[in-house]
Amino acid sequence: MTFIATPARLSTASSTFDAEFKARLHWSAEADAEIEQRVAAILADVQQRGDAAVLDYTARFDGLKATALNALELTQAELKAAFEAIPAAQRQALQAAAQRVRSYHEAQKKASGESWSYRDEDGTLLGQKVTPLDRVGIYVPGGKAAYPSSVLMNAIPAHVAGVAEIIMVVPTPKGEKNALVLAAAYVAGVSRAFTVGGAQAVAALAYGTQTIPKVDKITGPGNAYVAAAKRRVFGTVGIDMIAGPSEILVLADGSTPPDWVAMDLFSQAEHDELAQSILLCPDLDYIEQVQQSIGRLLNEMPRADIIAKSLNGRGALIHTRSMEEACQISNRIAPEHLEVSSRDPHRWEPLLKHAGAIFLGAYTSESLGDYCAGPNHVLPTSGTARFSSPLGVYDFQKRSSLIEVSEAGAQTLGLIAAELAYGEGLQAHARAAELRLASPPPMRMTK
Repeated sequence: MTFIATPARLSTASSTFDAEFKARLHWSAEADAEIEQRVAAILADVQQRGDAAVLDYTARFDGLKATALNALELTQAELKAAFEAIPAAQRQALQAAAQRVRSYHEAQKKASGESWSYRDEDGTLLGQKVTPLDRVGIYVPGGKAAYPSSVLMNAIPAHVAGVAEIIMVVPTPKGEKNALVLAAAYVAGVSRAFTVGGAQAVAALAYGTQTIPKVDKITGPGNAYVAAAKRRVFGTVGIDMIAGPSEILVLADGSTPPDWVAMDLFSQAEHDELAQSILLCPDLDYIEQVQQSIGRLLNEMPRADIIAKSLNGRGALIHTRSMEEACQISNRIAPEHLEVSSRDPHRWEPLLKHAGAIFLGAYTSESLGDYCAGPNHVLPTSGTARFSSPLGVYDFQKRSSLIEVSEAGAQTLGLIAAELAYGEGLQAHARAAELRLASPPPMRMTK
């Protein structure tokens, strides 16, 4: 079968550009009502019945039957055996990627993840104590969609942060285990791993069962049921984000081989029919060259049908008046992945404010960031890069304020606090501060 992909051709010079642009970007992150209802029922059932409910849903959805949930736990010996069984080239690639991811997140921790304090003139100590979470859960897609890179990107920053226990859940439909995923769990130092997935796995991590321990935070990608479950358990546990379809935006000045850019657009389109791939470029001839590359290369791709549906449904090749305008539009989109494919990417980088990750230069393909560059590939989607950040060490830490007021400091701060507390009508607050004054005044009465 031959597939054809013709992304929408837009121009910022057109009077209808804004309307066409908004229509192309629109995607509803809301799960439909049926999914929400089914997920709510699963969460409630797991919360009530624990292991038994997880076993029932795992048998129903994954065709994986077991009499006890501990039979679905992967031992460290199994993870090590999987690592030793994969080809040497895969072992070396996995270890090299893991080391780069670890090095990046160790640098991140040094830059922003340390405790600090200082004393002011009267001896009062003020500061911040940074501590890791005790236990986190990572969700890893399984079955046909097996992502060992997701294991590295979720488990390694948790390790670097100092998390004591990392619980991995991964669906294995009909018992089919992906050796590279298990090997990645071994390399990344996952503490415990269970072959369960879906909303029931999220529920087990959030509430705890007789076998799967309750965690403090759940991270990692999943399908619509997993996303809906994470949304519902937020508050009981922390979550990383609610991820939408994958996105790539390429800013090109026409200097990069068009085949490279076409393949970069494919790299996200092959994820999902709802994935979005957009090119912004001021060179109309170059846009046409990229379209020709798309047509020539598409049917060489094993996932050509998915790529075609993604590009036809949500893709766009946008002609801009200038690279400056392209940067402005990029900031409106706030894409998950942003490639600056130009001769001088550092000229444009200062103009770019909102993106999950920025890939500078023609040789920096987004796929390198997905696997082995070092920075995390768990990124905000659907425009949320306007206010959120990539997964990192800071997601596995929490901060406690440190306050130690000296006797001299209490004389100054006490007067300030009491005055404000009386103003709020909270006499006990005020009096607690006043009693520490050298000469406590009578308590004032307020309405």
